[in-house]
Amino acid sequence: MAEAVRTLLDERRARGAHAPAAVVGLDGFVDEILHVVDKRTGVDDYERIPTIADLAERISSAAERSANIELVSRRTKIGGNGPILAGALGALGASVTYMGAVGYPGIHGVFQPLAQRGRVYSLAEPAHTDALEFRDGKIMFGKMETLAKVTWDRLISVVGLENLTGLLESCDVFSLVNWTMVPYMTDIQEKLVKEVCPRLSKDRVRYAFFDLADPEKRTAADIRRMLDLLPRFQGPFRVILGLNEREAREISGVLGLPTSALNAKFVNELCRYIANEMGIWGVVVHPMKYAVATVDGRDFYQDGPTTTSPVITTGGGDHLNAGLCLGLALGADLPACLLMGVCCSGFYVINGRTPDMDELLDFMQTWRLGQEQRNSTEQAAPQ
Repeated sequence: MAEAVRTLLDERRARGAHAPAAVVGLDGFVDEILHVVDKRTGVDDYERIPTIADLAERISSAAERSANIELVSRRTKIGGNGPILAGALGALGASVTYMGAVGYPGIHGVFQPLAQRGRVYSLAEPAHTDALEFRDGKIMFGKMETLAKVTWDRLISVVGLENLTGLLESCDVFSLVNWTMVPYMTDIQEKLVKEVCPRLSKDRVRYAFFDLADPEKRTAADIRRMLDLLPRFQGPFRVILGLNEREAREISGVLGLPTSALNAKFVNELCRYIANEMGIWGVVVHPMKYAVATVDGRDFYQDGPTTTSPVITTGGGDHLNAGLCLGLALGADLPACLLMGVCCSGFYVINGRTPDMDELLDFMQTWRLGQEQRNSTEQAAPQ
């Protein structure tokens, strides 16, 4: 599959095609990556609490008593689903326009690399996340008051309606992510459906990718209103909804899907139910170790690289979305797009940085070859 993507890239270069264009929004966070100390062994040395369950046990034991839990800051980085997605798309070679809460009126310093790589429209000051990382996942504590300033009126005052329409007309991928944390995102989506989508041509393929970012804290009515809007982007766009497994089960409940869906043993069943119920072009669900998709009525599955010692996990899902979206923009088939997604995420989690396109394709090829060799060895082993 990596070679097929290389061929697509070579063909684009041969005909002088522009880089795939992506328009992304609307959040923005300064992320502080933290470890939780279990035992301190010296001024500069400590053992961290390894799992979320271990932290839960530590906190639970403090009930009716008290506890002092130390956090160690590992790094401060660009944060928010939108900026991470946009940065990853840019690193992979896309031409990116970002609109979001990345500093106002000027761009916050942590987002300068994003501004250097693409075009940025700054709508509000960024929010802040304390991201507690563990070997089995992460817990993120957000301070998000500034995101209430990301409104349709602010978007239009900064970007302009004609300019926004032009950006979406010429893009290959349009992505609005972190719906949960941006309180007026649904209002903005509704305005886009009413005031921008009818002005877009329908004679070219564009993709609209949406990611929710753990909607548990939002009411079922809020979630349902948003879900009802997404199919209305279809026509000028092929609409894709990206979910992790937990989100997929929650969305299934909000949609009122049958018990057979809510109790589905395999995530691909949930994926299929959601896609069929919403009537959108595609749904992608990505648990920790693989991704599944129902796209245009067809089901797909792709396992992915994993590690027991991740360098970083915050942003792993955004990197999966970046690889997937860029694959779609290039015209790759769905199996290749899913492989690009899981490998972009795997490279980032394993190495702690975003790959460029050559690194991603090399990683896809070597990881897949290693998988095939391992499978061959397992099949050949005596039973």
